[in-house]
This record gives sequence, structure tokens and C-alpha cells, in this order.
Amino acid sequence: MTTTTPPPAAPPRAAAEPRPRFADLLAAEWLKLWSLRSTGWSLLVAALAVLAFTMGTSWDTHRYWSEDDPAHAAAFVADGMPLAHAFTTNAGTLMMLAMGAFGALAVTGEYSSGQIRTTFAAVPARRSVMAAKTAVVAAVTAGFGAFVAGVSFAVTQAVLGTLGAGVPLDHPGALRVVAASALLAPVAGLAGVAIGAVVRHGAGAVVGCVVVLLLLPLLLSDDRHWSAVLGHTLPYQAWLRLTDVPYGPAGLVHPWSVTGAWTVYALWAVVAAAVAVAAVHRRDQ
Repeated sequence: MTTTTPPPAAPPRAAAEPRPRFADLLAAEWLKLWSLRSTGWSLLVAALAVLAFTMGTSWDTHRYWSEDDPAHAAAFVADGMPLAHAFTTNAGTLMMLAMGAFGALAVTGEYSSGQIRTTFAAVPARRSVMAAKTAVVAAVTAGFGAFVAGVSFAVTQAVLGTLGAGVPLDHPGALRVVAASALLAPVAGLAGVAIGAVVRHGAGAVVGCVVVLLLLPLLLSDDRHWSAVLGHTLPYQAWLRLTDVPYGPAGLVHPWSVTGAWTVYALWAVVAAAVAVAAVHRRDQ
């Protein structure tokens, strides 16, 4: 009688490595961003530059204020000038460009150094990685915008307050100016992330941010209907509409609503995040 020897038992399989949670990806992207010394310094320099524009304008107004008549201060407030000083056009332009470049470089930096290969080798789920990076950039730029807009409003109104021409945050339109200025930072940052994910080159992505965020609004005027409509789809024009509190649509050839401007903000943020995630999924590094 013959007996068959049972085959040797297969060695036990190694326990499958658990997939990283999205919270882990967020923590990793947060650490990568803040491990760069340039992150803190770039945000500090950008904040000081933006505040220099707003505080400088208010200080010039204080320095050359020659009217002691209270009626002059009342007219100054009625014309909406304190809100124009709270966040000037130059300050908004600078912050928009700085945050756009910040978002773009947060993406292209890994491509330039080659670290992106290591990242995708460790976490093959590219869309999750880019979604985490996008969320971190959005959080950092939102915090930056809130801080800069809040400090700018507080300081400028304190300076104007010595002339009797400052306004509080509950003044009509003041909160909208602060919120619109604060949210311009993450909208521009997310636009930069999308451009960086598509271009994947630092200098090219920064140039792309300048073209999309600044040059296009300058090329599109409000004189013709089609040009005005295209201009109204851009975040810079939306910010101008939201901060134009005392005049609103009355001074525009082709007026549009505050709701429309907020909608532009929201659509740019959502579409930019979607483009960034889709670009990294459909292209090789």
C-alpha cells in the first residue's frame, strides 16, 4: 500500500500593508511643505509686502490730511474710502500673485527635485496624494489670507480713526471687503496648484499664474459685452466687484451681482482642485 506525502504547507503570507488613510496623506503633505525653510520666509515676506501697501496708503492719507472739519471725515466715510484703504488694489494684486506662485511651487517643487517619484512609489494612489496636497495648500493660503486681511483692516482703520474717518467691522460692507480679500488668497493658491500640476515646471507655472490671474483681467475691458462677461469669470474681477462696496454696479457699463462674484470664487476653487487631481492621474511623472 502506497502512501502519498502531502505537499508542504505554503508559507504564511505576509500581512498586507494597510493603505494610508487620507489623514496620513494630509499629515505627510503638511510636513513636506513646512520642512522647507522657504515656506515660512515666503509667507512672511508676502504678508509684510501686502501690509506695506495697505498701511502705507492709510499713513499717506493721515500725513496729508488737512481738513479739521468733521464734515470732511463724514464725507470721506460716506464715499467708502475707509474700505478702499482697508485692502488696496495693489495689495490685492500682490497677494493674488504671491499665493498663486506659492500654490504652483508647492506642486512643481517635487517634480523639480524628483521627489515626486518617491512619493508615488510609496503611495500609488496619485489622486489621493494630489488631493491632500491641494487641501494643505488651501488651508495654508486661507489662513494667510485671513490673517493678512484682518490685520490690514484693523491697522488701517486704527490709523484713519485718529482722523475720525475709520470704520468698525460691522460698518456696512466692511465684513464683505475683509472676507473677499481673505478668500482671494486660497482661490489664487488653488489656481496655482492647478497650473503647477499641468505645467510641472516652476518658472513656467509662475508665468502661467501671472498670465491667468493678472494679464487676462487687464486685457479684458468692460467696454464690450463679450469682454466684460469673460472678465467677470476671473477671480481678480470678482474681488474688485466684492470690494467695490459704495458704488457697486452703478459705476459699471455691464453690471453684475455680488452673488455672481462669490460664485466665481467658488467655481475657481472647485474647478482648480479638480484639474489638479485629474492632471496627476492622467499623466506620468
